[in-house]
Formats: sequence, structure tokens, C-alpha cells
Amino acid sequence: MRIITGAAKGRRLVAPDTPDTRPATDRVREAVFSALGTWVVDADVLDLYAGSGSYGLEALSRGAASATFVESGRAALEALRANIAAVGLGGSVVATTVEAFLERPGTRRYHLVFIDPPWDLPTEVVDRQLAQIDAILHDDGEVVVSRRAGDVPPQPPAGWELAADRRYGDARIYRYVKLSDEDDRG
Repeated sequence: MRIITGAAKGRRLVAPDTPDTRPATDRVREAVFSALGTWVVDADVLDLYAGSGSYGLEALSRGAASATFVESGRAALEALRANIAAVGLGGSVVATTVEAFLERPGTRRYHLVFIDPPWDLPTEVVDRQLAQIDAILHDDGEVVVSRRAGDVPPQPPAGWELAADRRYGDARIYRYVKLSDEDDRG
């Protein structure tokens, strides 16, 4: 696993060797970031269920302004911190569960959110998390959700639009855009 392009192109990332961690493949991340294009530049990024941090670190390499990584697993946190240090582009780690983080979001808002939960996480929980993300997502912000192919698709909150639904092997990637008030009126 490596950073695909940008300032840290080619840097190798380590993944925790745990049964609960399933890092996004280079192929999947490359497809996701190709679809996002230069939109990621200067974005504030939130990487939920960060694991190795591959999504957030790829965003930083491509010019994101900041990345916040949320992870609770001990082995994943060790790999994540090692990857942040190796890539050298910064990023802040919040060592807590996604549920706890979303229950006390504060005032920080994000332009781009990655949510790559364990595949056995029920869709209803992902739906609830998407509703919580709505409060911290900028208008016109995007959320990328990874699920197991064949699972029930997540249901985004009102005011979000499905921008993409793609399958890559065992993974299905959904990209949602939170419409601004101007978009809703048009």
C-alpha cells in the first residue's frame, strides 16, 4: 500500500495486522481520488475508521489543507501514527470511537469525509452516522462511504445527492454531495 500521487507520491504505508482492519486498496483509492479531482485541494478532511490513514494521507498528499483521523483500535493507532510521521504532511489523530467523536462534534466543519467502517457494521449504524456527519459537513461537501458489495446501500440525509456508486471487487464505493441552499432552490 502506498501514496498514489502528490507531494508524498510512492511513500509506503503500513497497515495494522488485525482481522478488523481492511485497508482500501491502491486501486480503490486511485479511482476515488480520480473522481474527486482537484476538488480535494485546500479541503479540510475527516477520515473516520481511519485504520492506516490511507484516505486522509492521500488527500494531504494531493493538497488538502488538513486531515483529522478518527481511530480507536490500538494496533491501527500505532500504524496510523507511524504513517503520519513517515509521510510528513501532518494530520491530527483523535483516539476514540467514531460514535463518540460524532456525538460531540464541536464547531469544526469538513469539506470531505471518508467513512470506511468494518464491513460487519450494520447499515443502520452507517445511516445514523451519515445523519450526524451532516451537522459538520460544509454545504457542497462530499462524503465517500465504503461498504461491502451486496450490502444494503446507505441512506443519506435529506439534502444529499448520490454523486457516484461504483463497485471495485468486494467493495462498493458511494460518493454523496451535500447540496447547498442554492442547489435546493434551483
